[in-house]
Amino acid sequence: MASTINDTEKKISAYLKKHEQWRDFLEPAREVLRGTEMDETVKWGMPTYTLNGKNIIGLTGFKNHCAIWFHNGVFLKDKDRHLVNAGEGTTKAQRQWRFEAGDRFPKRLVKSYVLEAINNARSGKTIKPEKKALLIPGELQLALDRNKRLQKAFAALTPGRQKEYAEHIGSAKQEKTRLSRLEKAAPQILQGLGLYDKYKNC
Repeated sequence: MASTINDTEKKISAYLKKHEQWRDFLEPAREVLRGTEMDETVKWGMPTYTLNGKNIIGLTGFKNHCAIWFHNGVFLKDKDRHLVNAGEGTTKAQRQWRFEAGDRFPKRLVKSYVLEAINNARSGKTIKPEKKALLIPGELQLALDRNKRLQKAFAALTPGRQKEYAEHIGSAKQEKTRLSRLEKAAPQILQGLGLYDKYKNC
């Protein structure tokens, strides 16, 4: 355990040295974070703070700014609007508090954001990934509409298996190929098998 702590300390010290120009922001931020019950580690090459194995906050340095990275920052009240959206897609919930040269580091206010982030994590606040609607190619949909038995068998498949068949049939450029794939897939669907199940037992 001691060696792990020492390794983390060495990595973070090296990170701070690498981003020397942001030391006046990163060091006091680290002091605030280390004063909580969160565990300090290194992920994606940057100092990261976790609670019960969940990523809560990260510290990062860039060319023109450094930032405190709140993994579920979307839930922070942020009355004074210090946070910016870190991006779309997988980073939908993340927010950054960015600091540039000449900015002041408001330690007390930062600590209030950190404590709020910890409380949100404790209460289980998180954004669940949105389920993408299954796109069924026309040939498969027509077959399902015409054959109730096939429709029932397809509906009974796991979402993953449904997706495999839909993508396998729909990815063919020519209609002839899509129909050929559908013809071969239908017996397996009726047996409740996934597209690749017959190979798994080989």
